[in-house]
Formats: sequence, structure tokens, C-alpha cells
Amino acid sequence: MPLNQSPSIATLNDRSREIFRMVVDAYVDTGEPVGSRTLSKRLGTTLSAATIRNVMADLQDLGLLYSPHTSAGRLPTEAGLRLFVDGLLELGSLTEQERGDIEARCATTGRSFAQTLEQAGSLLAGLSRHAGLVVAPKAGTQMSHIEFVNIGNGRALVILVDRGGNVENRVIDLPPGLPAETLIQATNYLQARLVGRTLDEARGDISRELEQHRAAIDALTQTVVERGLAVWAGDAAHGTLIVRGQAQLLDDVTAIEDLERIRSLFDALETKESLLRLVDAAEQGQGVQIFIGAENELFGHAGWSMILAPYSDEQRRVVGAIGVIGPTRLNYARIVPVVDYTAKVVGRLLG
Repeated sequence: MPLNQSPSIATLNDRSREIFRMVVDAYVDTGEPVGSRTLSKRLGTTLSAATIRNVMADLQDLGLLYSPHTSAGRLPTEAGLRLFVDGLLELGSLTEQERGDIEARCATTGRSFAQTLEQAGSLLAGLSRHAGLVVAPKAGTQMSHIEFVNIGNGRALVILVDRGGNVENRVIDLPPGLPAETLIQATNYLQARLVGRTLDEARGDISRELEQHRAAIDALTQTVVERGLAVWAGDAAHGTLIVRGQAQLLDDVTAIEDLERIRSLFDALETKESLLRLVDAAEQGQGVQIFIGAENELFGHAGWSMILAPYSDEQRRVVGAIGVIGPTRLNYARIVPVVDYTAKVVGRLLG
């Protein structure tokens, strides 16, 4: 194989595929390197440990396996995990009871949609034993209410409510000496132009109208409206991130370097921008997306994976995403169908 050319499943013979699969399975089960003698016993064939060792060496040469300095056994590389996920992964299926449990726990009865999303994140954390995450509907969701509330000290609270009941609260600075009626005027102005439309649909039109009718709109009212528009251009354009079960990421910590990776990951989750960009990337694909290790910008260090599925509104527009984040030894076969089905349930509820 030419240098710098990634191997494919087609380049592996049946023996190599089987041994490679067993190494990955062992890694998912235990996180520990597996040696040729262990594989020989598990295979239960006439293959000797020496033959298996040669095959593993070939797989290492292809960049699919590596040997940690502390062990003679092998582990899959991130490139190996990607090859496994794309070509060898056999997904499990959910039982009717498991489907029913997911639907019951995500039910909206007595809850706002935002609370339902939080429950979905907790559900994924519990089922996967890793961190569950949800990105609440973004600007593609139609809005039902906007309001400016004076909270004193020269600031106002902007309250945005979408049709699904999601509430976004943002604080903006107000011009000095602002009359009380200005906030009412700004609320009425935006409410008349926003309700029943998405933020993306309304933002451009309102900006153009302000520009065209600048002289006819009170300067202070326009200032408040424009600051409200700036709020929409922030996180509300991408969605609100909900993460549940972060503490479960510590369950797989086995060394000091793992703790450093955990710290870096928590920092990334706190900033949120990179994760939201991953959600945007998930929209470009169909169904569940799997991001492995350092192949994506969220993970500054190797060792983490994300399984992510977008969910859509009744117009089949992607408005958010739901998923699981954890070490690269995630049980992909188990977690992918759970994430997929939960995303479908959330989409139905949103509709």
C-alpha cells in the first residue's frame, strides 16, 4: 500500500478482519491491551499465537493497532476505531421495552419542552454510563414571545420564548436615563415582527427596516431593539447546550494523563463553541454521526469520542442534536441505537 494512503476494510483478509475485530472488542470491554495468546484462546482455532502475532504486527504497520510501552499487547488506534466503526460495526437493536422506557422518560406531560430535553440528557447519561448532551432548538424554531424587563443598574432582561416552550433569558446594557416606556415600545415593536417566525427569518428583515426607517423610530427605542438583535446573534443562533452526567466521565480514569484529558474536555464543554460547531457538522450528515478522538477540534487531546444525532421539527428542519460523549472505548454498538431512537422521540415531541 502506498505511503499516506489509509487502509480500508477491503484491504484486510478474513483472518485480519477477525483478529482486528477481536482486539477492538477487547478494548471496548476492558480498555486493556490484548495479546496474541489471549486471542488464540478466544478464537478456538488452529491459529497459533505466533501467526496471530504476525497478523497483529501487519495491522500495526497499517496504523490500525499500536503497542503501549507498558505492554506487549495491542490497542486500536483512533484510525483503527474509525475503520472499525465505518466498516465492521454491527449495531445492536433496542427491545420494545427499552423503546417504551425512552418514550416514557421523554414524555412532555407536566413538563416544558426545555425540561424534556434535560430529561433526555439525563436519560442518555444513565443508559450509556457516560455524559449525555443535548443542544436545544436553535434559531430555526418559530418564536412565540419576546419581552424586555428592566432589572435595574442600567440593564434589562431579554426574554425569548419559542413555540416549543423553550425560554432564553439574556441580559443587555441600556442607554443611560432610558425612559420606562422605551422598553415597552421595543417589546411591542419586536413582538409584532417576530411571533410565528424564526429568528433567522426575522433578524434580517428587522435590521433592514430599522435602517430604512431610522428617522421615524425613536433613537432610544431603536438602540434597545438593536441590542436585542445582538442578543439573537449570540448563542440563540446556535442553540443551548445541556450536559448531564459529566461525573461519569471520571469512571474510566486510569492514569494521571487521563485526568489531564478530563480537565481539557471539561474546559471545552464549558466554552461550548466547539461543541456547537460539531452539532452544525452533524446536520450535514444523515442520521447518527460518530466523531472519534483528535479527528475533531473539540478534543484537543486524543482519547474521546462523541455519538451525535440531529433532531428535526415538523417541517423536517434540523433544530438541535442529542448525543453521548465519552472515551474512545465507547460501546458504539449499544449507544448508537439508543442515541438514534432518543433523537427520533425528541423530534416527534417537538412536532
